[in-house]
This record gives sequence, C-alpha cells and structure tokens, in this order.
Amino acid sequence: MNRAIAARSILLCALPLLAASPSSALQSPPARIDPGGIRGALVVVGGGRIPEEVSSAFRRLAGEEARLVVIPTASASADEPGDEQEWIDLWQGRGFDRVVVLHTRDRAVADDPAFSAPLEDATAVWFGGGDQSRISEAYLGTGVERAVTDVLGRGGVVGGTSAGAAIQSRLMITGGNPEATTGEGFDLLPDAVIDQHFVARDRMPRLQGVLRANPGKFGVGVDESTALVVRGRDLTVVGESTVTLLLPASGSRPEEETVLRAGDAADLTALRRAARDRAGEEFPPQTMGPPRVEGGSLVIVGGGGLPDEVVRRFVALAGGAEARIVIVPTAAEGRIPEDSGRVPGVGMFEEQGVRSVGVLYGRDPGEVETPEQVAMLRRATGVWFGGGRQWRFVDAYEGTGVVELFRDVLRRGGVIGGSSAGATIQGEYLVRGNPLGNADMMADGYERGFAFLPGVAIDQHFAQRDRFGDLSAVVDRFPQVLGIGIDEGTALVVRGSVGEVVGGGNVHVFDGSRAHAPGGRDFETIGPGGRFDLARRVRVDPGEAAGGP
Repeated sequence: MNRAIAARSILLCALPLLAASPSSALQSPPARIDPGGIRGALVVVGGGRIPEEVSSAFRRLAGEEARLVVIPTASASADEPGDEQEWIDLWQGRGFDRVVVLHTRDRAVADDPAFSAPLEDATAVWFGGGDQSRISEAYLGTGVERAVTDVLGRGGVVGGTSAGAAIQSRLMITGGNPEATTGEGFDLLPDAVIDQHFVARDRMPRLQGVLRANPGKFGVGVDESTALVVRGRDLTVVGESTVTLLLPASGSRPEEETVLRAGDAADLTALRRAARDRAGEEFPPQTMGPPRVEGGSLVIVGGGGLPDEVVRRFVALAGGAEARIVIVPTAAEGRIPEDSGRVPGVGMFEEQGVRSVGVLYGRDPGEVETPEQVAMLRRATGVWFGGGRQWRFVDAYEGTGVVELFRDVLRRGGVIGGSSAGATIQGEYLVRGNPLGNADMMADGYERGFAFLPGVAIDQHFAQRDRFGDLSAVVDRFPQVLGIGIDEGTALVVRGSVGEVVGGGNVHVFDGSRAHAPGGRDFETIGPGGRFDLARRVRVDPGEAAGGP
C-alpha cells in the first residue's frame, strides 16, 4: 500500500476520535538530545605543529569551492602589521585559494554586519592559537559568533588550534593547572569541555576538576599535533598523538577515560547522553520495580525466524482480524520504505487476516508526532517493534510523547511485541546499546530501555550466539536486574508477571540475587511450554527444554 494513501485512510478513520478530544496534541516531551549531532564539521587541534594530514582533513571539509576566514585574534601579534599577509600565505600554501583574515578587539566593530560580512559566504573558519580569552572578549555574543555558528549551519567547517580549540566549547577553560579557571566560549561542540596541549602539558587534573564542578559535561583532551574531527555525531582522530574522552565519576560509577588514536572513533550522542545520565539519578536504581505487565501482554522474541504459533499468538492478543497493528521499523538501517507493503512485518500480519496494519514513520519528533500517526497509535491494539539496532529506537522516541502512547496500548489491554532489537527495547535495562557496535553490553548513555517489562534486561539470539557470559556480566554488575536471554525462533509471552515460552527454543533467566556454586550455572533454562514467574523469580512450569546448555 502507498504510504500517502495509508496516511489518508488512517486520518479519516481517526477523525471521530480526534473530534471527541478537546486537544489531540501530545504533552510536551522532556528535553531530549538531538541524536544527529552537530551541523557541519569541527576540527579541534591540540596545539603544537599541525601535521599535513590534519590541515588536509580541514581543507577537504571546506569543500571544492573553499572560502576560508581566518580569525587570529587569540594571538597578541594579530595587531602587528604584516600579520594578516602571513596568515594568507600560510593557508594558501595549504590549498585555500580564497583566504580572508578577520580581526578586531573592538566589540562594537565585531557586532557590525559589515565587519562579519566575509563570514556570510565562508565555507571554513580557522581560529589561531594564543589566549582564548581574547577571542571571547572580542566576539562572544556579537555578530561574529552568530556568523561563525551559521557557517556550521550551512554545512561548513570550523577549526582551530590551541586557544582556537578551547573556544569551541561553551564552558571554556581559560588557564590554571591543576585548578582551572573557566570562562565562556562558543557553543560549537555541545556539552563538551575542551582542553588542549593535553598530554604534553599534563592537563588531566584540571579537566577532571572542571568536570567534577560542572555535572552534565564530558571532557575532550586533545594533545599536540592531533585533531578531533567532528561530523554530525561521528568523532574521529587524525594526527600523531591522542585524544582523551573523559566522563566524570557519579554515584556508583567510576570516572571513565577513553584514549583515542589516529583512526579511532567515538559517538558524540552517546557521550552527551552519558554525561547527562551521570548528572541525574542513579540508573539502574538499587531497587527496581517488579517485572510485571500491569495491563495487556508482551510478546518478546529472540530473533531468527518467527514461528507461526508466535505470530498467531500476537495477532490473537491484538484482537484477531479486527486488530489494529502498528509496525515500528525504526531499528533497521536506512530509510523506511515509502510503500508500507514493503516494510517487514506488514505482510506477515496481513497473511494472518489482520485488516488494519499501519507503519510508524520517521526518526525525529517532527516526523513521528504528526496528528495522523498519533491517532493511529491511539487506536492501536498491537504494536510490533522490528529488528535492527536498539539504539535507533532510543534516538527516535526517547523524550517524546510516543513512548507513553506505546504504553497506552498496554493500558487498554493490547499487546506489544518485537523481535531481536524489538525484544531488547522492551526491558528496563538496555543491553547492546552502543551505536558503534553491538558487543558492548553496558553502553554508557544507552542503558535505558522503554521498560514495558520493568526490572529486566533482555538479550536475544541467545544460545545461537553463545551470549550466556555476556548477560551474566550484566547481572553480576547489577544484581537487581533480572536477566532474560531468549533463543532464536522463541518468544516469551508475558501477562501479569508470568512469562510463557512459545516456539522451538528456550528462555534463560539470570537471577543475581541467588547464590550459585563457583563455576556452576548462574541461570535457569525454561523450555517450550514452560512458565516462569518473573516477579517472584520462580519456575511455575519448567516446560520441556530444547537442545543446548
């Protein structure tokens, strides 16, 4: 079915519902972090000699028709005659044909549109080294700062070395070591505190101190002759030494230090989320809610082929032929097909006789929270989360009203189901959430699932990929979390606090509150037909275990 036709059909069906409510708008969602990262690109250089690979990366990011504006204001020599031409010669030698130097120490001049005019069509801006306070004193809050930000907004690149690196974070280190003094810089790299000459001048103590005093920030320490390149949410390292990423200690979590070298990568969104989470309440809490579905049912599938009996059970719980099912394909990579009939899962449910199968489109609030899609979710009797990577669900929906609309399906007595990533997202503690790879079981910044089943962590493809040790490590660290590992082709169907195993494989339950003999099993296996009371953490019926451990 064509998406546009489907949307019109949904809207027409939803009109009576919308008319019955004085307001169909969602409640304002909590503040969220834009998962797309920054617009444009940054090149953050830690001072010292700038290697050719760093200047070449900056030149490539400036585009084929590069137009560079150099701002040397951090340097005391910027006022000297001849300094301007030296900058022009330097950057023309690095491959820029069009170079303009912009410098003043007068804030009134900096706020004059005529002064900042060269920035209006610039594709690149470079801040030289010196004293970063000179940059902020001259330009902070003026038209220059706004114009530099606009360069990024147009997809351009902003770079700088030493002081020109420090100015790129709003909370700016201005001096001191081991105790730093701070000021205000440009908000180019959100939620970061940037330091430079990092290893060469032993500046770890001052960056640690700034982070301790400013919860919600993460640290970036760039050493000399090295650059951190930021594009969107992607962080990569170019140059000769290291970039140190630092998350402050919080509650039971120790400080986390990650050292990156040339070619290494990190994720800006994960760092921002991790810094935010460390500044908030401890998660997971020491006491978690009991694993119980207060209304409706869950169908949690371990990936692989879906047995017909699992599909039939989901459809029956959703209302049979009269069910109104919404597919959530967001975890998959790439664009969601415009033709809803090509979205995985639609045909599967239509073959079971379901007449109303819709698709939740979009990956950001503006796309997701349309009146048509909100109405579709409010009418849904079943929601199915597809496979892929579970962090994409978090990026798309956390901090929006959509998650509560999912929960409303359960409150109305409906069913939520999902396979693989669509299984893991249903737990409260999210495993394998790292956007850079799925091997990390406890990914800082991506540890919160949607908690349709509170108090649990759910892993999938379990026996087939020998994931027993992985989930055991999670429960060892967080014994308050009940670990659930589900084999492929198998579902745990939960009503109330009791889960029933359906399909051809097993479900494995890890209970960290119980003592286990050294070297012995730290899990229980429930076979097809078996049942387990998740709240009481006891077997109700073991079933007949399928092959495997």
